[in-house]
Amino acid sequence: RPQHLSGLEIIRDLCEGKLEGGEIGSTEITFTPGKIKGGTHIADTKTAGSVCLLMQVAMPCVLFAASPSELHLKGGTNAEMAPQIDYTVMVFKPIVEKFNFTFNCDIKKRGYYPQGGGEVVVQMSPVKELSPINLTERGTVTKIYGRAFVAGALPIKLAKDMAAAAVRCIRKEIRDLYINIQPVREPDDQAFGTGSGIIVVAETSTGCLLAGSSLGKRGKNSDKVGIEAAEILLRNLKHGGTVDDSLQDQLIVFMALAKGVSRVKSGPITLHTQTAIHFAEQLTK
Repeated sequence: RPQHLSGLEIIRDLCEGKLEGGEIGSTEITFTPGKIKGGTHIADTKTAGSVCLLMQVAMPCVLFAASPSELHLKGGTNAEMAPQIDYTVMVFKPIVEKFNFTFNCDIKKRGYYPQGGGEVVVQMSPVKELSPINLTERGTVTKIYGRAFVAGALPIKLAKDMAAAAVRCIRKEIRDLYINIQPVREPDDQAFGTGSGIIVVAETSTGCLLAGSSLGKRGKNSDKVGIEAAEILLRNLKHGGTVDDSLQDQLIVFMALAKGVSRVKSGPITLHTQTAIHFAEQLTK
């Protein structure tokens, strides 16, 4: 699909590689990498394909490039079946930086299904090696916060409704904690199209971050969107792991690349994680 192809193309460009079978609908590709050189690159799905998934593809490569990289990723920032950009910034970024690297993620414009039209600029300097992580102690939940957003033609009231419903839902399980979910209307010059959604993050005493998120769509009650995000968060807090089910698969490639042994305690292993482990084993023996 367009998103997968954009991902392959940005990797090809990053390392002056050769790509055969790189077209929409192709069932087989041959990819021959060259030297990872860094620099400025643009990847555009031309659809609502997820910029976060493009980032996932590129990041393990630019970490070991010859020079710093600047990636201009275009498509959907808040899309179904992919991490939302808010999740990437609020949860993925602080945890993955424990591997001892940093990156900058600048949201230029948000884009939603079906047109996309969002743009994110990621800047990253290469590292000599990654340090292993040890995420085995959950600790206790110390704060819960988040953002409920609307963009385009939608009224701020929807964001307030989503936030209030999420708070009510969490309150039933966790009574004594202040929950701060900000309702926001994305500025018109920073969002393309119409969209809505919510992310709720729990932070623990040991620095773990777990989240639940949900997207609004036509005909879906805004209370339901808020409740859905809250229920996902609560489910992730119940299993006692240090990462939520959206983060576990995203860490595997970094654990495989890090020098030494990384340990992460998770809830039930997802199919995405099993797949990531399978390919990490294939590639690293």
